[in-house]
Amino acid sequence: MTTAGAARPWPVELRLNRQKTQLTIEYDSGERFVLPAEYLRVESPSAEVQGHGAGQKQVVTGKEDVTILGLDPVGNYAVRIRFDDGHDTGLFSWDYLHELGRGQREKWAAYLKAARRF
Repeated sequence: MTTAGAARPWPVELRLNRQKTQLTIEYDSGERFVLPAEYLRVESPSAEVQGHGAGQKQVVTGKEDVTILGLDPVGNYAVRIRFDDGHDTGLFSWDYLHELGRGQREKWAAYLKAARRF
């Protein structure tokens, strides 16, 4: 987390691997995260996954083989990720991608437990 008044990390590069199964994002803070397509899909900020309020998050399963069809910039604050399962409604802000990168280990473990894939 950044402290009040501190600059937020800003992405300097987004790179999709050839298989379209991983998105690498590098920030001006020097942090670099490799985020699998499945992880991004099941943690999508969309209402389908997050629900419409606190405590409504859904566990989305069956996305082990999902790939990323494309990345569409949204203003200067986010990217829309289009997945090959037709999902494209989540806007991944730079802050949210940073949160996903920093919390990947814990979020992924929680997902696997909730999906009973441990």
